Amino acid sequence: MPSRLKKNRGVYLITPDNNDSAHLFACVELLLQQPLALLQYRHKTGNTAIRYTQAEGLLGLCRAAGVPLLINDDWPLAKAIGADGVHLGEFDDDPATVRKALGDDALIGVSCYNDFDRARQLAALDVDYLAFGAVFASKTKPLARQAPMALFQQAKTLAKPTVAIGGITPDNSVMLRNAGADLIAVLSGVFDANDPAAALAAYNHTFLQG
Repeated sequence: MPSRLKKNRGVYLITPDNNDSAHLFACVELLLQQPLALLQYRHKTGNTAIRYTQAEGLLGLCRAAGVPLLINDDWPLAKAIGADGVHLGEFDDDPATVRKALGDDALIGVSCYNDFDRARQLAALDVDYLAFGAVFASKTKPLARQAPMALFQQAKTLAKPTVAIGGITPDNSVMLRNAGADLIAVLSGVFDANDPAAALAAYNHTFLQG
């Protein structure tokens, strides 16, 4: 199956752990005024209630902006709120099981870390993108496995969009584009910036145009 991504080039924005829902919504709403390929809701420390409230609120913002919302790890939450899909790591449910649960239209992305064999196996399970990383040292995941840039060209044989993740800055995003990455996943580089909107603009400029 081909990828269901309608926009398979650009910035894939991931939300930070933030219990202040009003602040999160205001920041994301501002950022959604710029081009985004995808938004992923990721909150590793929030309880069930706040995760539901935030995911539902972000879905409304994403719908208004025409940007797909994926939920990190938690496919039951994605199903409960009607999100566009889910991102799965190595300890999450099998993509084939999740596909049956979410249906044919759902977007399913998978983490492949630094493992091309894993990517090849998962590409056969009707997923929509393959994420590799960390490609650079990451503040969010300082112990993450290092993924060589050669993986992006190698993964072209799998006919799925590729996502680079981990330590990406506007400057080094050009290296990833030249290496063949289709999307760049960014969290702290935008949300930890003094001016998140300006930071996102810099990523969009350098990765898509620079």
